[in-house]
Amino acid sequence: MLRGEPVQEFYSIGEVCALTDLKPHVLRYWESQFKLLNPAKNRSGNRVYARREVDVILLVKQLLYTEKYTIDGARQKLDEHRKTGTLRTAARAALEVQTIESLERDLTELSALLGSIAVDALTAP
Repeated sequence: MLRGEPVQEFYSIGEVCALTDLKPHVLRYWESQFKLLNPAKNRSGNRVYARREVDVILLVKQLLYTEKYTIDGARQKLDEHRKTGTLRTAARAALEVQTIESLERDLTELSALLGSIAVDALTAP
C-alpha cells in the first residue's frame, strides 16, 4: 500500500516494495523492460533506488495496472514523456493518483471495521 510521498533520496528494494505495493520480482522484471529503471548497487551488491526511479516505478505501475497499457505501450509512453520533458510531471501525477487510491482503500477498510464494531455493540447482551 502506498504510504505517501517518499521523502528520502535512496531506497532499498524492500523499501520500494513497501512504498509501491509491488513484489521484488516485479521490480526486477521492470528493470529489464524499462531503461529508465537502472538502480545502482551498493558495496554489498544490493539495489539502491534513487527517488527519481521510485517516481518512474509509480508511473509504470499506473500505466500498466490502471491505464492498462502493455509493457511495450508503457515503454513508448515513458519515452514520449521523456522526449517532451513531461516525465517528472507525469510521475508526480501518478504518485498523487496512487495516494488517493490508497486513502480510499484505507477509508473503505476503516468504514467496514467501524460497521462491524457498531453491529457488535448492537447485538451485545
